[in-house]
Amino acid sequence: MDEFDDAAKRELRSKYLHKRKQSVLGIRLARIAVLILFIVLWEVLTDNGILNPFVFSSPSRILAALKDLSVSGELWKHIGTSVLETVSGFVSGTILGILIAVVLWWSPTVSKVLDPYLVVLNALPKTALGPIFIVCIGTGAGAIIAMTLAISLIVTILNVLNGFHHTDAEKVKLMKMLGANRLQIFQKLVLPANLSTIVNALKINIGLSWVGVITGEFLVSKAGLGYLIVYGSQVFKMDLVMTSVAVLAVCAMMMHAGIVLLEKATRKRFALS
Repeated sequence: MDEFDDAAKRELRSKYLHKRKQSVLGIRLARIAVLILFIVLWEVLTDNGILNPFVFSSPSRILAALKDLSVSGELWKHIGTSVLETVSGFVSGTILGILIAVVLWWSPTVSKVLDPYLVVLNALPKTALGPIFIVCIGTGAGAIIAMTLAISLIVTILNVLNGFHHTDAEKVKLMKMLGANRLQIFQKLVLPANLSTIVNALKINIGLSWVGVITGEFLVSKAGLGYLIVYGSQVFKMDLVMTSVAVLAVCAMMMHAGIVLLEKATRKRFALS
């Protein structure tokens, strides 16, 4: 009887896994189909004059612009510049934001004192600080990274700190009753419970970091995707603008994919520990 039950469970599990794989495959194929349909429709509409090809460009013209940039060697220089600035701002903003959130969680008094200032800083348009960064830091990559840091830092602090504060209060009380100190509570409960919150902050920071870099490159740069967008708009080369936007989307997507892989690896590690 037990052997029959085990066989039935294995069969049900096998069917469930097979159905799940089919569902995942179907979703991926649907995503690819939507992308292909969008590209084909875009090309058809511009070829037939329904969309102005001068303003909206077209996939074929974007590919031609990519080829020209690659042959001249300009493409990789601009991509490398923007990616380096984005990664620098992303990493520094994320690490510093999480560390500050930990400090504020550790000291509720400091957190209550600084809370209104964090809210004000979060509401402040960071682009207004661009000229200040340029004057103080200069017209190099430092000002662009500072802009990126300013945009992502406060959001990281608020999101992660909010997650820390909403950790299950009953579990915190239980650990205190068992004699756990604040460090043990953080290591064993707060941090693992807020893994998804930190990962979500990372995903949000990808977009914010790219916003900071492109905004900074709009203001002051001699290279980068933001520079290409500004240059293309100034000389009315919309193919160059749309090409830069397309490359920007691909770079952001690749960074997001990297965070997803990091999330899976981290979850697996916490599950095994």
